[in-house]
Amino acid sequence: MGRPRGFDIDEALERAMQVFWERGYEGVSLTDLTKAMGITKPSLYAAFGNKEELFRKALERYTEGPADYGTRALEKPTARGVAEAILRGAVRTTTRPGGPAGCLVVQGALASSDAGRPAHDMLVEWRNDSGLRLEERFQRAVDEGDLPRDADPRKLARYVMTVTFGIAVQAAGGLGRDELQDIADMALERWLP
Repeated sequence: MGRPRGFDIDEALERAMQVFWERGYEGVSLTDLTKAMGITKPSLYAAFGNKEELFRKALERYTEGPADYGTRALEKPTARGVAEAILRGAVRTTTRPGGPAGCLVVQGALASSDAGRPAHDMLVEWRNDSGLRLEERFQRAVDEGDLPRDADPRKLARYVMTVTFGIAVQAAGGLGRDELQDIADMALERWLP
């Protein structure tokens, strides 16, 4: 029977998520992670596996935490409500006071060398899955008559995802919440009836 952990695993994972969010997968060393998490390398390996597995767990935490607005948005009763909830959620999440600017899913994939390829691939899969779920929701809106019959759910999903990730990039570049909300509002002005 092993010794009990000398640290809070949830707290350590939260700190790792914040570091990955701020600096990306490749911008973070194991030393950076262990320092931020307040643990040793052997403890990191024992609790989380390698850096790639820690990143996967941090991405899951991000999906269920700061980025859960995307999942909740899919439950909105109208397609416009879905788009609005996603864009407003992106603005809030990418400009959280005291938190990293931008989006873990965008920041995490920057500068992808061969060593960072697994993280890059995880993030591409995450974005593709999110886009597919949004497309399916917009298809349901077409089927239910909420969107016009000739609306293209794939194009609408790509549009919303592109604006969402553009908001994240602009937030990481220093654009403030009000300016980003103006961008979201402009995108919604162009929405279908």
